[in-house]
Amino acid sequence: MTLTEAQVERYSRHILLQDVGGEGQEKILNAKVLVIGAGGLGSPIALYLAAAGVGTIGIIDGDVVDVSNLQRQVIHFTPDVGVPKVESAKNKIQEINPDVNVVTYQDIVHSKNILDVIKDYDFVVDGTDNFAAKFLINDACVIAGKPYSHGGILRFDGQTMTHVPGEACYRCVFKQPPPANAVPTCSQAGVLGAVAGMLGTIQAAEVLKYIIGVGDLLVNRLLIFDAKSMKFRTSNFKKNPNCPVCGENPTVTELVDGEQAVCDLKV
Repeated sequence: MTLTEAQVERYSRHILLQDVGGEGQEKILNAKVLVIGAGGLGSPIALYLAAAGVGTIGIIDGDVVDVSNLQRQVIHFTPDVGVPKVESAKNKIQEINPDVNVVTYQDIVHSKNILDVIKDYDFVVDGTDNFAAKFLINDACVIAGKPYSHGGILRFDGQTMTHVPGEACYRCVFKQPPPANAVPTCSQAGVLGAVAGMLGTIQAAEVLKYIIGVGDLLVNRLLIFDAKSMKFRTSNFKKNPNCPVCGENPTVTELVDGEQAVCDLKV
């Protein structure tokens, strides 16, 4: 494709980057990215991907906007209370960049629909708020051979990693969900709103780096930060040959739905 004059003007700060240029911007414009969850993480992810010019952005979320979401879910505004999150998010994306094709799914991901939803996308981003969904997304992406970004936040803390086919996955680090009530939900512990923005923008950067093929992704690395002390650290790990989903003899060959923790203040 050839960039139009309007596109050259809109994406000029990308095009000026030696590592992006016109060719990289064209890759972004042709990319298809699925954002799972339109909450605290999905909000900044979707906004920055839209601003960057990602050609197709899919958003799946079955919830409606609640006033308690507005403390951190920056894609939703006060008049959106009661509106499906996917519709609210779509409206903001199109206001930022009307050229973006937004595909909405007013539903949650589950074992029966996730493979069909992710099949048409180049990259999947996990913006969910519970372990059941995170393990399901990981297993589906590994089985389908899709790259994806994991993200999780609680209180002042955040963590993220990127999986690409053939490398370590989420289960290589965390074999299975923690026991019920072992980790507090956000309704019990809370989350600083800005932490969602911090982690979401990191995830968006990973998506764009993957699309244009620049830099070092968080592959085989878990980035962890504490916003209270503003300290970041990276834990390196290797693909586990005994991993139940991506190992040499996988035991997770079919998708199952785990029990989702109730969270009144959804991430």
